[in-house]
Amino acid sequence: MAMNGDLVIQGRRVGPPELALIRQYQVTHPDWHRTRLSRELAAAWDWRRPDGQLKDMACRSLLRKLAARGYLVLPVAVGASYNQRRGPVRAVAHDTDPVVGPLRALQPVTVAPVAVGSADAALARWLLARYHYLGFRTTVGEHLLYLARDGQGRPLGCLLFGSAAWQVRARDDFIGWSAAARRAHLGHLTNNTRFLILPWVRVPHLASHLLGLTVRRLGRDWPARHGHGLALVETFVERARFAGTCYRAANWQCLGPTTGRSRQDRQHTLAVPVKDVYVYVLNRRFREVLA
Repeated sequence: MAMNGDLVIQGRRVGPPELALIRQYQVTHPDWHRTRLSRELAAAWDWRRPDGQLKDMACRSLLRKLAARGYLVLPVAVGASYNQRRGPVRAVAHDTDPVVGPLRALQPVTVAPVAVGSADAALARWLLARYHYLGFRTTVGEHLLYLARDGQGRPLGCLLFGSAAWQVRARDDFIGWSAAARRAHLGHLTNNTRFLILPWVRVPHLASHLLGLTVRRLGRDWPARHGHGLALVETFVERARFAGTCYRAANWQCLGPTTGRSRQDRQHTLAVPVKDVYVYVLNRRFREVLA
């Protein structure tokens, strides 16, 4: 299929020249599997994360989306996908005794990022998979997973931060950036994609306290893990389920609702729950940095 005009996929503009390069690689290197093809393309385009690593996984996703739209035919997958290789989240034994009482009785409450492959990482993943209403999916790209504990070391909840949404009208109007600036600087935003207080924990004001603790250290933890800073944090609160009280109490700003559409809704037919858009400013000069 011929491509008329440019597309934006995975935050990258793809037009006839880019499609021609992909097809050229496929013709001249028919032995390349999808992984090799994505790595070579990422290198040719110098498509890198802020830490300098090639964005080969994003490139592979771009190739799959181009194939789904009929622009090319990919080599047969030689093995399970990255997510499939990771397998399901494994159950981890944990204490479910009730945690109740005033917040001061739990101090010092701590929130810390879990190390990849650690026991805390396995626990946090399982708690999200087991108790969060959206479950847990393997994270791809830059992310940080936090585990909160009380002064006795008992788990209280988890917070997961990952890639920011590609396009959100309320947020984009708040920032005031152009489409080109968004493509260039979206990596300086992160999305609080999961926030869980464990169901047996009943402590007033704990949720806003955890949010406050986390955002105060997120500006240090993110550069330490990913090599670049953040300007803004976003999250989406489903109106039918939550009032967003803890975010407001933790000084997040509500920018208004989403449009009730998904990024997969190219035909304007897929209705999704309306969510309120909240942001927390980490860098007071965020408009200058982002726009």
